[in-house]
Amino acid sequence: MKVFIIAGEPSGDALGGALMAGLNTLYPDVEFDGIGGQQMQAQGLTSRFDMSELSLMGIAEVLPKYRDLKRRIRETAEAAVAARPDVLITIDSPDFSLRVAKQVKAVSSIRTMHYVAPTVWAWRPKRAHKMARVIDHVLALFPFEPPYMEAAGMSCDFVGHPAATVPQADAKQIAAFRAKHGLADAAPLILVLPGSRRGEVSRMAPVFGQALGHLGQSRPDLRVVLPAAANVTDVVLAEVADWPVTPIVLDPRGVPLETAQAEKTAAFGAADVALANSGTVQLELAASGTPLVSANDVHWLSRAIISRMMITDTYSLINHITDSRIVPEAIGYDFTLENVISAMETLLADPSKQAAALELTMERLGRGGEDPGLRAARAVLARL
Repeated sequence: MKVFIIAGEPSGDALGGALMAGLNTLYPDVEFDGIGGQQMQAQGLTSRFDMSELSLMGIAEVLPKYRDLKRRIRETAEAAVAARPDVLITIDSPDFSLRVAKQVKAVSSIRTMHYVAPTVWAWRPKRAHKMARVIDHVLALFPFEPPYMEAAGMSCDFVGHPAATVPQADAKQIAAFRAKHGLADAAPLILVLPGSRRGEVSRMAPVFGQALGHLGQSRPDLRVVLPAAANVTDVVLAEVADWPVTPIVLDPRGVPLETAQAEKTAAFGAADVALANSGTVQLELAASGTPLVSANDVHWLSRAIISRMMITDTYSLINHITDSRIVPEAIGYDFTLENVISAMETLLADPSKQAAALELTMERLGRGGEDPGLRAARAVLARL
């Protein structure tokens, strides 16, 4: 069996790596072709080009790179058709992935699957119907998504979210992490997660830094740890250089993948609270039981357009999954220094308020069940 698989950002690479591991387990003779990062390459993929070329977010961010993306879309679609795979699997990154699928479908009968349902429950609900023209089957991360996909004309399996099954740091590992970084007496220890794209790090970091400086004025023992994604570590280091509170930046470059992941997991477990970009990283925080504030902004043009398309009052996945509004947010037009400080002050006053919601999130995403990568692999094989 031959699988052409595409991911365009670190979260997609993680999903792709787990899916490929599942396929390797269930179908050892599987062959892979396509585009992916470290985790997918570890499972046998030779990426056709560097995945970081596709790590763009927002309308204003994509436009300057449109010609390059268009060329890569054409090249990737042609490669997929020439490879004659049994299935084309695209993972998230819809601006790239679905355009590739469209071109592939236009000239072939290759079966297409998309991993990560579009957030039609949050904005632009008609996207599902448009996607159904080029995608046969969807692998959904969240239990409430299949009805949306099926209504649009696609089959869909809820396969669970990998955050629910990732091993968490134990007390010994957390203590070792604190000791290694001189954090034994940190009160509180704040985990800061400004994102994995260069543009969003540049937008988030200045406000995050100012907010932490304000919080540190009344909490002299406050410490900050920032796990950086390898593709944006240089941006992170440049941005935090002028912060009033000096963070411990976890730099994964040149470090074995497992070692870097273990230290990141320990940091999540060690933190008392987190200030995090909106997105799937919130589910990693829920898995570690780390209370959080969700904060994010996009380019002003993207913000102006997206704000008119929203059909929900919350961006937080935890809020959606638990049908609550327990996670405070400072998003878009509300992403201001004052709002971030206020939300963090509220969280620090009583972090335990989020405990039940974080646990419920993991329960609903499949904690205690089969590994999502293996479930996704079974779903792929069942639909061929």
